[in-house]
Amino acid sequence: MVVPTMAEMIAKGETPEILFWVGCAGSFDQRAQKITKAFATILNKINISYAILGKEEMCTGDPVRRAGNEFMFQMMAYQNIQTLNNYAIKKIVTACPHCFNILKNEYFELGGNYEVIHHTVFLQQLLDEGKIIIKEGGSFTGKKITYHDSCYLGRANNIYEAPRKVLEALDVELVEMKRCRSKGLCCGAGGAQMFKEEEKGTTRINFERSAEAIETGANIIASACPFCNTMLTDGVKNKEKEDDVKVMDIAEIIAASI
Repeated sequence: MVVPTMAEMIAKGETPEILFWVGCAGSFDQRAQKITKAFATILNKINISYAILGKEEMCTGDPVRRAGNEFMFQMMAYQNIQTLNNYAIKKIVTACPHCFNILKNEYFELGGNYEVIHHTVFLQQLLDEGKIIIKEGGSFTGKKITYHDSCYLGRANNIYEAPRKVLEALDVELVEMKRCRSKGLCCGAGGAQMFKEEEKGTTRINFERSAEAIETGANIIASACPFCNTMLTDGVKNKEKEDDVKVMDIAEIIAASI
């Protein structure tokens, strides 16, 4: 699969419709790389003109800002904004809610104004427009799926319907956890918690959240964030349920269904 970079497109005199922002997890984490591949596969299949920044993409600075290093965040952000503005980027799609939130809501103060779309919203638009056609009798037919709301998609940006609508397009049974939507429980990785040791307590947040997901009787826990994916996968392993319950990103589910 050939994924064009922005530099290559511009050299050919072409401008892509969207910039696919991959993010650190999607670039370097082995599990999250599969989400990146799945989303790129969908874009290739339906012939959407897109490009990535490749080596020119730096971390958005979300984890360092959440951890309190404002100076480092601004350095990273300015570098990204310079790159994006040089290429006159207008529209960005990303599979990471952390990248999505910071690019959409926190970059404009530093001079970065873009239309930023999370991949679940983009997939819903493509389904509505009839560009993505779900094949009949796919491997998910009749399966039970529960969707975990990412904090940065849900509470931070009020995106609850799009991921569910994408899943409803499949022939599956969508089951909700007791704590869902605006009452959803964090996976335990947000706010740079992903990168630090947990404080003392009686249980880990991801163990508690995974237990709630397993209780629904779902065969698949659908997530829309690479951090959530990691935390829930660890939680399912802790319960020794990895043979019965799979944690998958919505892009992976759609890529396998078209």
